[in-house]
Amino acid sequence: MQLKKASITDIIALKKTCIDAYSLNFHNHWNDDGLEWYLNKEFSTKRLTLDLADKNTEYFFIEHNLKAVGFIKIKNYSITSLPFANSAEVEKIYVLPDFKGMGIGKLALNEIIKSTIARGYKNLFLCVIDSNENAIAFYKKLGFQLYDTTSLDIPFFKEALKGMFRMVKELKS
Repeated sequence: MQLKKASITDIIALKKTCIDAYSLNFHNHWNDDGLEWYLNKEFSTKRLTLDLADKNTEYFFIEHNLKAVGFIKIKNYSITSLPFANSAEVEKIYVLPDFKGMGIGKLALNEIIKSTIARGYKNLFLCVIDSNENAIAFYKKLGFQLYDTTSLDIPFFKEALKGMFRMVKELKS
């Protein structure tokens, strides 16, 4: 496994990887045409271009045998008004279903943790659907702890799945 930072020249491959990894994992979480709406909102060429131009947002391809098998989106925060000042957020991490259970996600997230520590951030946080027991267990094994609860405020997402846990990992160099 290796992480490859995405750049604007990767936009076509990034869009495909994002859409494939997300939709294959979460297609059944949406009502009606919600999945298509979300994919267009989050992974359009315009949105990805804006994200890649934002100095506080990074995308990484998760590669296995030189093939993109997932992606990670990181947001870096240096403002002090957040509950986790000087923190980074794993906003998205998705691995294609055929590559789950191989330790790829663990290796990828451990690399993100190392690079976040090296940049001097104090915390790494993320949100996870509160009924996604496998993901919660995965994050706990990597040292994340439950911090609080929240909910998705997004149309078309199935109401029963909108509950979220915010998890945080305190980073120590």
